[in-house]
Amino acid sequence: MSFTILILLFFIIAIVYSSAGFGGGSSYLALLSLTLLPHDQIRIMALSCNIVVVLSSVIILYRSGKYKGVKAWPLILLSIPMAYLGGKMQLSQEIFFNLLGATLILVAIVMLIPIELKKLAIPKYGELAIGGGIGFLSGLVGIGGGIFLSPILHLSKWSRAISIAACTALFILVNSIAGLIGQLNSSVFVFKIEYLLLILAVTIGGQIGIRLSLSKFTTKTIRTISAILIFIVGIRLVYKYLILNWLV
Repeated sequence: MSFTILILLFFIIAIVYSSAGFGGGSSYLALLSLTLLPHDQIRIMALSCNIVVVLSSVIILYRSGKYKGVKAWPLILLSIPMAYLGGKMQLSQEIFFNLLGATLILVAIVMLIPIELKKLAIPKYGELAIGGGIGFLSGLVGIGGGIFLSPILHLSKWSRAISIAACTALFILVNSIAGLIGQLNSSVFVFKIEYLLLILAVTIGGQIGIRLSLSKFTTKTIRTISAILIFIVGIRLVYKYLILNWLV
């Protein structure tokens, strides 16, 4: 994959995901895993792009009063320290890509879950456990965790759709920051000008996406296509780093 194509894909992903209140971390990871970048740099880049995209979403949602009455603190209380711990953990390249492959497959499955399913009951203090668990996984592989949190909140009828979107954006932001800090404290980041171009692409794409209003059909279609592509990359990673090594 040429770097020009990578920049274009990052730009498109930022537009699509920001319009739905997400950062796009799982898709950034899927694409970066197909490059020759070191695995520790991949996590840092994916989280950096996440932060840039969702920060504007959180600011706009806050200014429009969407956080009034949104009780997100039980979800983020444990997620922040757990995301930091996950990000601080050093993984070998083989373990990282195996874990990333499994996570991408899970992400793809979660993305395809229809939110109209029967209501899911969250037990008392369950929000703390959910936030902490997703936060740890987020820091570990380099995503914001919103792609896991949003379906759970919709299935549990946690609140109105706009409140769920606001909570998800905030969750992605704080976990991405915590995970990034943890990773920067445990690994050496080698800056390259190409990274800056990727950040610029998602910054512009994110600003466009926030201001776009996509129809339900378009959003569902793009979500389905993204899930399929992420699933394919996940299968590819598991096959390359787990099955082939096991056969050898």
